[in-house]
Amino acid sequence: MSSVVQQQPIALLSVTDKTGLVPFARGLSELGFKLLSTGGTAKLLREQGVPVTDVAEFTGSPEILGGRVKTLHPQIHGGILVDRDRPEQIAEAAKHGIKPIDLVVVNLYQFVSEAVAKGLDLESAIEHIDIGGPTMLRAAAKNWRHTLPVMDPHDYDEVLTALSRRDVSRSLRLRLAVKTFASISTYDQTIASYLGGAGGSTTPADALTFNLRQVQSLRYGENPHQSAGLFADTAVPAVGFAKVELLGGKELSYNNILDLDAATALAAEFEQPAVVIVKHTNPCGCATDASGNMAEIFRKALACDPKSAFGGIIALNRTVDAAAATAITSIFTECVAAPDFSPEALAIFKQKPNLRILRAPFARLGQRPLRQHVRSVHGAMLVQSEDGGSFAADAWKAVTKKAPDKSTLNDLQFAMIVAKHVKSNAIVFVRDGVTVAIGAGQMSRIDAANIAVAKAASEGRDVKGSVLASDAFFPFGDTVEFAASHGVKAIVQPGGSKRDQDSIDAADLHNIAMVFTGERHFRH
Repeated sequence: MSSVVQQQPIALLSVTDKTGLVPFARGLSELGFKLLSTGGTAKLLREQGVPVTDVAEFTGSPEILGGRVKTLHPQIHGGILVDRDRPEQIAEAAKHGIKPIDLVVVNLYQFVSEAVAKGLDLESAIEHIDIGGPTMLRAAAKNWRHTLPVMDPHDYDEVLTALSRRDVSRSLRLRLAVKTFASISTYDQTIASYLGGAGGSTTPADALTFNLRQVQSLRYGENPHQSAGLFADTAVPAVGFAKVELLGGKELSYNNILDLDAATALAAEFEQPAVVIVKHTNPCGCATDASGNMAEIFRKALACDPKSAFGGIIALNRTVDAAAATAITSIFTECVAAPDFSPEALAIFKQKPNLRILRAPFARLGQRPLRQHVRSVHGAMLVQSEDGGSFAADAWKAVTKKAPDKSTLNDLQFAMIVAKHVKSNAIVFVRDGVTVAIGAGQMSRIDAANIAVAKAASEGRDVKGSVLASDAFFPFGDTVEFAASHGVKAIVQPGGSKRDQDSIDAADLHNIAMVFTGERHFRH
């Protein structure tokens, strides 16, 4: 308790979340506290027979500006902030009739559930920004040695027990102060992010604050000697891997999550039914088909590189039925992710006890805001906006004498979407909406093409009649010559090299259609 001699300790209660409030307030009253309150909190306490004084009566000032100003008054903030170890402050408070306040029980307007989750417009959202609550809590947390800040109903019992024993320890006071500042920081950052998003900004802010908490402990990182965890901003509605449901199988590993992120991101790119198979964050098979036969689409994706698909990650952008589940379980798979699963499919998957089954409602890029990509480097962080480039084929430019027909253009579009998700340098061969060969992560673009074709040949497949996509321009004409020698009929690439004409000439020489997108899709 305070070292100040006063008739009665004072607690100020003003909460949005009224969980556990009444028994806590009644306990404070029984301990002799004078209770101050506002609005709905005061109304609830009176209805429950708990004696309470309105803040407006205590200060002699009414609520004004439609309730925006309730507690912003020297009688309140002076009472919270007076340092009772300083006689001059005690004397000054007494001179102005300020009574010390021992306890501030406040939680904040629910900006996340009221503004963020409901997607309110800017003008409506600002009415859910709390001013008085954070101000009182910050003041109490600053003066933690004398005024106890309590903002979490989970702390009520511990606080009441300590008060009843007249033993509010230094460690409890300091812990609640730290919790208060951390929570207000998260609250402010959530509002800043929302307001920034409402302003339509897609560029990184001048300053970034991460309010992340561990939502899942992982067994280890990329390797067993590395520790790891999954962190998310728990102050905003859960999305992506903060929301994903594990319906069966072992807990997810660090590598599983990275691979699943890669697989679901590619699957979400397509409007048509699609299946993606990923290994070590690179697609090793992808197929689409308007028929919606997910089992058949899976088999087409698997045919691209069945050797690499062993132990891979599979993502589907449609509900998985029994036929698809049966096809998928024909090979060893680490994880399967989809928007949903039929009961029959789920039963088939659960026969594989180690198979991780994830319900993953990931939205297509055009149906959600662009996210910021953050990566750590030594001593700093790299931040960039998501690769939200367009794949609108009608904006692409045919640069060769031969132009692609509609069917070929569809394949070129599909191939470029896949190439966006393959580590650079990336070369992707596609035929009839199915990947037939993928070359990933090579230091030379021609090497990526060579490796893709060699892998296909080793398994009895060729790329004849396919189209080729490159995630960046060709610095030389050698990749075009290579493609021509293997029967490729069309190529899509960003263009932009000083030697673009060499590639165009080579394509014309071999009667290959070439399209420039004007947009690069490196993935490092």
